[in-house]
Amino acid sequence: MITIAGVIGSGLFLGTGRSLATGGPLSLLLSYAIVGLLVFFMMLSLGEMSVQFPVSGSFTTYAKRFGSDSLGFAILINYWFNDACSVAGDLTAMQLIMAYWTDFHWYVISLIFWVFLLFLNVIHVRIYGETEYWLALLKVVTIIIFFIVSIIVNAGHNNQHEYIGFKWWSHGDAPFVDGLKGFTSLFVSAAFAMGGLESVSLTAGETANPIKVIPKTIKATFWRIIIFYLFTAFFIGMNIPYDYPNLATKSVATSPFTLVFQMVGAKAGGGFMNAVIMTSLVSAGNHALFAGSRLAFNLGSQGFFPKIFTRLNRYQIPYVAVIFTWLAGGLCFGSSFIGAGTLWSWIQSIVGLSNLISWWVIGVISIRFRRGLAKQGRTDELLFKNWSYPLGPYFVVIFGGFIILIQGWSTLKPFVAADFFQSYIELGVFPVTFIFWWLVKKGKDRFVKLEEMDFDTDRYYESKEEKEEERYASTLKGWQKFRYGFAENFL
Repeated sequence: MITIAGVIGSGLFLGTGRSLATGGPLSLLLSYAIVGLLVFFMMLSLGEMSVQFPVSGSFTTYAKRFGSDSLGFAILINYWFNDACSVAGDLTAMQLIMAYWTDFHWYVISLIFWVFLLFLNVIHVRIYGETEYWLALLKVVTIIIFFIVSIIVNAGHNNQHEYIGFKWWSHGDAPFVDGLKGFTSLFVSAAFAMGGLESVSLTAGETANPIKVIPKTIKATFWRIIIFYLFTAFFIGMNIPYDYPNLATKSVATSPFTLVFQMVGAKAGGGFMNAVIMTSLVSAGNHALFAGSRLAFNLGSQGFFPKIFTRLNRYQIPYVAVIFTWLAGGLCFGSSFIGAGTLWSWIQSIVGLSNLISWWVIGVISIRFRRGLAKQGRTDELLFKNWSYPLGPYFVVIFGGFIILIQGWSTLKPFVAADFFQSYIELGVFPVTFIFWWLVKKGKDRFVKLEEMDFDTDRYYESKEEKEEERYASTLKGWQKFRYGFAENFL
């Protein structure tokens, strides 16, 4: 359920409106499709390594193991900072949501939310999982209702009492607003909306039967991208014009989801949708704090941070890492005195580009992982094969790198310094952290040679019980197979 909807948050619910205004309906749909394809290939590459070595930290651990110490440090810092900023982003977005109902002191609501996230993450991991399950289920149901309402609105049950069809696709500058410049500027917002899916693999070390669960997670990625992202972008572009008043502002009152619910004539539609967005922020913030704390734990266990970050409480939760990430998210949120909307835009750019960099590193490490296996003649030992190799990982590396470089070129002409740094500041963080650790190692850090890669430590072996369950599942047919699959996935 975390894979299906756990990481859906402000990027989809709030960011699509601004993207529609910036690039138009077709740019919105295509940017989600292209980034979605990149994410799917990335997840296949990551899943291959995660099944073989289901360890806490996942791709950040593999970056050190199949890359170098400096690469491991850089991606760990990069992704931990990503999650801390995500916590701050969800706290900030909470202010925008509450402004829909009241002008009550924004920081009080966000502080309550902040403390609640800490509570969810310092007790037994089952509480985290149970909370994410129900919040994810709520988001799934709401988005399906949104699709139904969108069809009704488009068919004519709207404020204008007329059939809409695709008329907004030929309205004004649509379907491509601001041409190629507007189109390329949407890649980061799409990456922000889809970000977090790769962090599901961070839980591999705490997942029962990863050889069964992780491939199932990868398959769900494909359908999640199509249903939750492409369908959403499609319906929003159909029903809302790109020049809708205030759509490009940071106010949640103009969230496309809220607008569509209001258009159908439901009096409580706007309030209901904003309430769902609020729960989605709890879910996304909860997930970001969970993932960030595991990264801080890995920074300690791999020798980058002091060993105090590896301390566990009686529930085996890395509580020091949780508190550290929680405080960092709170400090980032503290900068919202500059304006909640302005801060959220910066966080969207930072986290979106950070996601793209992480996906690029996963592609690089996947290629080195496979080349190392081939060099040692051990490719046949793979428990889950990435069927897209080598095209998939190379697509992630080459095209992902291209997106990273061109996503902010719209800020160059006319040049606006604030917008430029907002678009590219994260691109400077990654190489700086890489060089920093390389200097700490006094320039002696090298990428591990293919023939010296360790493919034995932490390798996963199925238990006898898991093999028996797998054999039992393969014998089921018809209704019994459906019931077993439904219970495995949703109950």
